[in-house]
Formats: sequence, structure tokens, C-alpha cells
Amino acid sequence: MPSSLRNILMGLGLVLLAGCASKSYVVLLENPDGSTGAVVVKGSQGEQVIDQARHGAALDGATQPAAVAEADIQRDFAAAMAARPLLPERFLLYFASGGAQLTAESQALLPKIVDSAAKRPAVDVSIIGHTDTVGRAEQNEELALKRAQAIAELIKAKGLQVHALSIESHGERNPLIKTADETAEPRNRRVEISLR
Repeated sequence: MPSSLRNILMGLGLVLLAGCASKSYVVLLENPDGSTGAVVVKGSQGEQVIDQARHGAALDGATQPAAVAEADIQRDFAAAMAARPLLPERFLLYFASGGAQLTAESQALLPKIVDSAAKRPAVDVSIIGHTDTVGRAEQNEELALKRAQAIAELIKAKGLQVHALSIESHGERNPLIKTADETAEPRNRRVEISLR
């Protein structure tokens, strides 16, 4: 879901909870990456554009957007903010040439992946294997699948509990870095892990 749409939906969701407050209002929150979109509030008394994080406007559109105190945000919207689902996370793990041996840096990421997955109820995990363009396409397809399967086994051995697990091979078909055929490119020898 695009971040700006997520902010709008969050704002709309927060409005439902804000109905309990003395006056219903919308507050715009920042995206997880720190950026901020915008929300247009149209009501019986007018239209307001909120384009600054932690600013709000009355649902009837009568008042200009203004900063909302953190205490008010927590009082009025804590339950809605706590109910937000975690955003999907993506990890890239890289391999030595020609096999399923992870680089040391990628090996070190495995505990972080398992920890991130453990924070998600009923986590769905997608593992996609890739290769560079050295070798025949058919062999690369098999190698990429072998890499993806090896990573699935490694993270399961580290205690990963999943709701759904998909394992795919893209071989050399979807390179991260476009190269000519028979080019050794370390960033294309990878497995992509997505947690949802």
C-alpha cells in the first residue's frame, strides 16, 4: 500500500475513534520513513488540507489545520495506532559465486530476519532466489531455487514460525543490476525475503 494512501486510511480510521472526543477531528501522522503526505477534510463547514505531520483539523472542515499535542493524539488515537499492522519488510541476502554459501554479512542478518518475523502474528514469508548471468539459464534457475530452499531451511532452523511460506526461483531473469550475459555480478546472486 502506498505510504500516502496508508496515511489517508489511517486518518480516516482515526476519525472513527475520535468520535468519542468532544469534537471529531483528523490528525495526519508521518509515514514510517518520516515523510508526510496530505489529507483533505471536506465537511459541512468547509474544506481543509492537512499537509504537516501531527496537525489536525475538525471533521466539519470549519477550522484551519493546527498542531495537535502529543498527549491529545495519544488520548484520542492510541487504540487505533496500536492496531496498525506492521509494514512488510524486505531483506536481501547475498551469495558467493556458484553455490548456496551466504556471504558473512548476509549470514549475520539471519537472526534479525527471524526476530522481525517473530513480531508478526501469522507471518507470511516469501523467499525468491536469484543468480547472476554466468552459466546456462536452466542451471541458474536450479541454483536460485537451491539458494531459496537453503535459506528457508536456515531460518526454520533458527526458530522461524510461519503462517505461509512460498519459495520461488527467478534464476537470472530478474537481476538487481542489469548486465550482459556471462557477467559475474555479486548483487545479482541473492535471495529476497519478504515478511508480511
